[in-house]
Parts: sequence; structure tokens; C-alpha cells
Amino acid sequence: MLKLNYTETGFHLEHPTQSLEEWVAMRVVFALRVGESICVEPSTASFLLPADLPQLNSLVTAIERFGTDEVVLEQCDAEYVEICLRGSWLASDAENDAGVFVTSLSYAIELLLFHLWKAAQIGASALSDR
Repeated sequence: MLKLNYTETGFHLEHPTQSLEEWVAMRVVFALRVGESICVEPSTASFLLPADLPQLNSLVTAIERFGTDEVVLEQCDAEYVEICLRGSWLASDAENDAGVFVTSLSYAIELLLFHLWKAAQIGASALSDR
């Protein structure tokens, strides 16, 4: 499972070990126990990765190998690739910009996406330190 936490300032990608169904069920039960509204609906999410990441070709190969349509790569320009995912949006209401997007893909694709995102974060951090 991949979990994208969206906030007012950006997003953070996680790769929890729980199944998607387990995590969503726990989140719904938590909302019920604390008296919080929760909306769970099918959705899409996307984020950008630098096009020059070394393992990007491995991701393309894995997507072709596993034949999934839950993840699509689109070339934005010479510098960036957009990663588009299908999954579920969880928020206090359907129109809320802050929430969590979760999706379940093959383990290999999830792991590659997570490592590529981390590599992009490290690269961005190194550039901002200059």
C-alpha cells in the first residue's frame, strides 16, 4: 500500500506494511470512535518526479511487466514525469483539500515509487542547501 498525506503545504509519501483494506477499516473505526466525519471515495492522485532519476526506467519496466492501469507515467517536459495513481481519498468531507490518498499496487511498483520519491526528496533537499 502507498499512502500520500496531503496537507496545506504539500504531501508526504509513505509505504506502510498494512493492507489497504486493514488501514482504511482502522481509519474509519477511529473516526467513528472520536466522533469525526469521514469520507472515503474512489479518486486519483498525481505527483511529479524528476525525469533524470536513475531507477525511473525500472519503474517503467515494472509497470509493463505487471500490466497495471492503477499507475500511469506521463512525460510533462524534459525535466519531470507525472506519476498518476488510482485509489481512494479519505478526508473529513469530499471537498477537503487536506486528507489522505491510499492505493494498492504490486509490491515491486510500490517499492520503486517509494524509493524514487525519497530520492527526489533527497535531491531537492541537496539543491535547496546550496
